[in-house]
Amino acid sequence: MSENANIAVHLPAIAQTNPDMLAVAVQRHQGGNTIYQSYSFAELNLQSDRIARGLDRYGIKPGMRMVLMVKPSLEFFALTFALFKVGAVLVLVDPGIGLKNLKQCLAEAEPEAFVGISKAHVARLLFGWAQNTLHKWVTVGWKLGWGGKRLDELIDSSDSSSWPTAKMTSDSTAAILFTSGSTGVPKGAVYTHGIFNAQVEMMKTEYGIEPGERDLATFPPFALFGPALGMAAIVPDMDASKPAKANPAYLLEAIDTYKTTNMFASPAVIEVIGKHAAPKQCKLNSFKRIISAGAPANLPSIKRFTSLLSEDAQVFPSYGATEALPVATIGSNELLNTEDATNTGAGVCVGRIMSGLEAKIITVTDDAVPVWYPELEQPEGTLGEIAVKGPVVTREYYKNDHGTALAKIYLDKNNKEGAFYHRMGDIGYFDAQGRLWMCGRKSHRVVLEDQTLYTIPCERIFNTHPAVYRTALVGVKKNNTTLPVLCVELNDSGKKIPANQLMNALAEIAQSNDITRAITTFLIHPDFPTDIRHNAKIFREQLAQWAERKV
Repeated sequence: MSENANIAVHLPAIAQTNPDMLAVAVQRHQGGNTIYQSYSFAELNLQSDRIARGLDRYGIKPGMRMVLMVKPSLEFFALTFALFKVGAVLVLVDPGIGLKNLKQCLAEAEPEAFVGISKAHVARLLFGWAQNTLHKWVTVGWKLGWGGKRLDELIDSSDSSSWPTAKMTSDSTAAILFTSGSTGVPKGAVYTHGIFNAQVEMMKTEYGIEPGERDLATFPPFALFGPALGMAAIVPDMDASKPAKANPAYLLEAIDTYKTTNMFASPAVIEVIGKHAAPKQCKLNSFKRIISAGAPANLPSIKRFTSLLSEDAQVFPSYGATEALPVATIGSNELLNTEDATNTGAGVCVGRIMSGLEAKIITVTDDAVPVWYPELEQPEGTLGEIAVKGPVVTREYYKNDHGTALAKIYLDKNNKEGAFYHRMGDIGYFDAQGRLWMCGRKSHRVVLEDQTLYTIPCERIFNTHPAVYRTALVGVKKNNTTLPVLCVELNDSGKKIPANQLMNALAEIAQSNDITRAITTFLIHPDFPTDIRHNAKIFREQLAQWAERKV
């Protein structure tokens, strides 16, 4: 790779080697017809060069923070690479985090420029997003009286000259990516160009991704890794913020049309495709691998999906977070052999740590741990908080010293630019085979007088009941003590069972295992609140408030 660490240098290099190879295809449905718009690598590189030149003329300079709110489209890919090419800092905030959090995140990021579709600009004005810092605006689509430029006004289609990609070091800031906020206020993780490059190399090495492959891109931020890896991004016609509501027929159509070899998807998408395709005995033989992330693996869902794949293809749940991704992975062939252990309270096996990373299990505490000390580390088989170190781990949250202090442990108290561990906020342990098991979020643990209950081990025991869709363990304050309450969401068959019969069955399950014996209160909830990004992370804080009112 060039000495220039800018992540965007991957694109012109691939375009020069394979100009006609497919880079992006976007699926749309109009009037009963399917339409695909596409770019080759040469076209994507040229269009991003033209946009970069236009952004530079408009005054977008290296280091400027620029919000991007554009739906998955050809413009989304060209704009993102153009922003990297000019050296701007990409600010990505998921609109699904809620209007209040969205406004707060944008205020914290202090963006100087905003590029978005027309509706995003209307919302920006209506809700006063970053109004004190924005002074450049680019609109994709129609524009009213909010100033700035339309994207098509910035592009000189007659200019086919190459744009000199801004020179960046590995430590140069490339993006500020906000967490989902599923366990608190979203925080802006600072990504450097070195982190992005490390992620590209890690995925290429770990999963054996090769140029010329085709990725069904169901999660826009990760869709950008496709072209950087020399892999085409096939964008299906779906609302990426509501993966559980994706049309499986559209997804299968895109898979078949482009013979996709890879898919990065949340568990919700795997569930949608599997439920639709398995009864029809569809075969998805073009896939080499499925990479899943965003929530703990749903083993029955993965088992169903693997039945659709060829014998040499697997689903690879990937463990990580916005601040550190990927951290660990495991293939479905091995994972499905851990189902009995998961169903009896062992947690979910997330696999082995990625090459180049180091992970430790440390003492559970809610306090900051400024400097590493040997006694922090817990022995094999002992539960504790997962902490990771390596080239894909972000060093800080943008202008959030408090959040950074709670999340980072430095190896040298006098050198905060040196090596450090990131605290994942997840509880887990290593088994005798060196595999990492995840047992839930630290903030979700339920602390009783004589024991601490962790969400995933407890919930997976109850999830084995055929009437249960999913469960969520929460703690409720009652008479100055903490009462463990299991919230239960039923599947369609469960809704037909008499309530008293179901409660008796759940109570019997609770008494059958030492780790669940303290749970004696069960509440049926009609529809768990979940994160909009993956439709899989349960908002337990909201359920706890609901349960407190019920109890």
